[in-house]
Amino acid sequence: MRKFLAILVCKLAALAGRIVGRGSSKPGALALKICPDILSRLVLPETVAAVTGSNGKTSAVELVVKILQDSGKKVCWNREGSNQTEGVATMLLNASTLGGRVKADVIVMESDERYARLTFRYLKPTHFMILNILRDQMTRNGHPEFICGKIADAVSDGMRLIVNADDPLCVLAAGGRETVGFGLEKAAVDGGASGGVYDDGKFCPVCGGEMVYGWRGFGALGDFSCPACGHSRGEPKYRLTAFDAADGTMTVAESGGAETEMTCGIRSLHHAYNMLAAFALCRELGVPAEAVKRSISDYFLTNGRIRCWDQAGRRLVLMTSKHENSVSYNYSLSYAAREGGSVLVIVDAVSRKYFTGETSWLWDIDFDRLAADSVRSVWLAGKYVWDIAQRLEYSAVPPEKVNVLETLDGIRDMLARETGDVYVVTCFSDRDKFLSRLPADAAERREM
Repeated sequence: MRKFLAILVCKLAALAGRIVGRGSSKPGALALKICPDILSRLVLPETVAAVTGSNGKTSAVELVVKILQDSGKKVCWNREGSNQTEGVATMLLNASTLGGRVKADVIVMESDERYARLTFRYLKPTHFMILNILRDQMTRNGHPEFICGKIADAVSDGMRLIVNADDPLCVLAAGGRETVGFGLEKAAVDGGASGGVYDDGKFCPVCGGEMVYGWRGFGALGDFSCPACGHSRGEPKYRLTAFDAADGTMTVAESGGAETEMTCGIRSLHHAYNMLAAFALCRELGVPAEAVKRSISDYFLTNGRIRCWDQAGRRLVLMTSKHENSVSYNYSLSYAAREGGSVLVIVDAVSRKYFTGETSWLWDIDFDRLAADSVRSVWLAGKYVWDIAQRLEYSAVPPEKVNVLETLDGIRDMLARETGDVYVVTCFSDRDKFLSRLPADAAERREM
């Protein structure tokens, strides 16, 4: 009876939430109060895939779902991105019958890297993909090695582990179990990866010895090995062997020699990495390589993290980065610097969920990327505008390029003054603050 009541309450609460436009975790929270073990009482489909990591979860899941749906599968997934236990409960109960059978061929769930271990107490994925473990939301997550331990607690025997072979912490989290690796080759990295202002990958997470790299990518990612204890990358089954940032073309090679050429809808190495991960997971789920290519080659994500407009003959590009996540901001700054134009950085809120004014993470962002000749000017806005301005004083960006907007309404004047392309870098909480000041004659476009 409690199971039936929990499912019914969840469905009714979710319906009410959709009507009033509220979030997706509350219905699941109510269901878990009624029946704490409701997730273990559900009848699940044969395949349950979970995706976790510091960066790229939402994008990778959307790509995987697109591939599976195009292959004729009915997919249950947390499209709203609510990825803790309550959000997963909402997703599953809404997709189930009142008797508790989930009506789907496949479940694909984005899982919060701290809370996956709690969700997996009640349901164990058949496939578990770990994208990366990078510096992220330090006030909540602490150091990457702390998160590695939390993800390791979520791993158990019987899961098919699809792991970023380039990440020393992802490999460590697998706990010595057999994995399916995906990763880059040096030829692809030469197309756009770069380090940051800190070096979390300098020392081995196993023994503390100094790490050696054949090549380095984002953060600690690369062809790593520890001479002291032998912790090393290994050979990935799925490899990104080539990437061209100019036209977005990429090549994925599989063990055995098969190659698949695709084109990124978003011409960035970070997006190519997400496509590689989605390719690896779907191939492990039995989807043919050509079917993967047809589904996501040139595909433009619909999650709204990157949006583009034409306005008076120039491009306006909005890139939404994760709160308190320097790597995410570095991706956006790299893209803006490569494309060329003016860059607007908005920091009006620090955290999406927690009240904090902790801005030390701004010092982790590699603002030196904006020192490129291709960047005409840098504009700063938001409550923490002077924190960013002070950070830029310690960067290589010429002071004459930096402009401070006293209020968010100054964005309108800035957009009127700048005649060339503008790239806006901000977070989820501040995204709508820019959108409300977007010129009325801006026409949205779907290509990058």
